Amino acid sequence: MSTPHSGTPAAGVEVCAVVLAAGEGTRLRPLTERVPKALCPVGNVPLLDRALARLAGLGLTGPQRVAVNACYLGDQVVARVGGRAHLSVEPDAPLGTAGGVGRLRDWIAGRGVLVGNADAYLADPQAPPGPDIAALLDGWDGHGVRLLGRPADDPDAPGTFAGHDFVGFSLLPWRLVRDLPATFGDLVRAVWRPAEAAGALTVVPYRGTFYDTGTPADYLAANLHAAGPGGLVDPAATVDGRVRASVVGAGARVHGDVDRSVVWPGATVAAGERLREVIRAGDDLTVPAAR
Repeated sequence: MSTPHSGTPAAGVEVCAVVLAAGEGTRLRPLTERVPKALCPVGNVPLLDRALARLAGLGLTGPQRVAVNACYLGDQVVARVGGRAHLSVEPDAPLGTAGGVGRLRDWIAGRGVLVGNADAYLADPQAPPGPDIAALLDGWDGHGVRLLGRPADDPDAPGTFAGHDFVGFSLLPWRLVRDLPATFGDLVRAVWRPAEAAGALTVVPYRGTFYDTGTPADYLAANLHAAGPGGLVDPAATVDGRVRASVVGAGARVHGDVDRSVVWPGATVAAGERLREVIRAGDDLTVPAAR
């Protein structure tokens, strides 16, 4: 096992964190017509809660050190966050990854910022959430840009960074954040590619599993990974049907046959129904999720 990382920047470098949770999750529709993507459960835990737990594992907690942005179905995000983080509710339409950070400039106020996508599912069997990404922060001098990545299948493909795919977390210096406007924009064009061109971007490899959960297939894969081979059934679910290698949420009622699927909290699978590689929400919504 490799030496654990402390997640400590260089002396005098202060870091806060922003979780991006404003997006619509269009590729997950119609699931996200009911719940914002950041609150979709993976392994019966909302993605946003997983992101906040990972930051807590780095010692980043509370509204002075953690912010969450919200827009689409923002009331649900605001209610879920409560007092756990500073909230930035974007009016009208989401501002994108750069605009969301830019709108928080006054809150960031001179600090470096660890930016995480709420929809990133990460799991490292050798380290708990937080320590698994601590290498991003280790010894950081507050000047360069760091991205968490994993080797790409095609290292030369567009969208890669030093032969790696981005896996949900980046570390940005104040010198670049302070100039971001609170208007629509993305971090790729506004920060990452210019930093790369200037020789100021470093990719930190992530050794664990990553899914961006943006499509039904990846969302299902993340759930099945979180559940493990035996599946995961919440103790508050009612199951008198058959469940194999699936995730069943609290208050769900399973009277039929469920295989390699996700049954959301409070959802129903009627007697005689056979679900395979789908997501079931409520009593009536079934979203195919096979690759």
